[in-house]
Amino acid sequence: QLKSLESGGGLVQAGGSLRLSCAASERTFGRYAAGWFRQAPGREREFVAALTWNGNSVLNADSVKGRFTITRDNGKDTLYLQMNSLKPEDTAVYYCAASDFFGTTPEGYEFWGQGTQVTVSS
Repeated sequence: QLKSLESGGGLVQAGGSLRLSCAASERTFGRYAAGWFRQAPGREREFVAALTWNGNSVLNADSVKGRFTITRDNGKDTLYLQMNSLKPEDTAVYYCAASDFFGTTPEGYEFWGQGTQVTVSS
């Protein structure tokens, strides 16, 4: 059972940056596609970004294009999300996920982290 632990969330002012990390518990992480999702209070979980096991293909939500960058280091079994030019509407709990599936729908992902809170103040 692949498990992961997110870190790097926190409180930041609008326009600021944060870098989220997701450390996987298994060396098999490098075999999976991986992605980031977020969920704000009262809203459904939404797709943020995803990439294939080798990072050759990347998907980004329109709302984060040009501001967020997803990367991975399979040697460290870790997924990253660099978030720049943060906006108050980016406030949410951010989750990492992994699966054989590569896409934007959360139902396609098998393994999930516990989430990390990101709060952007105006």
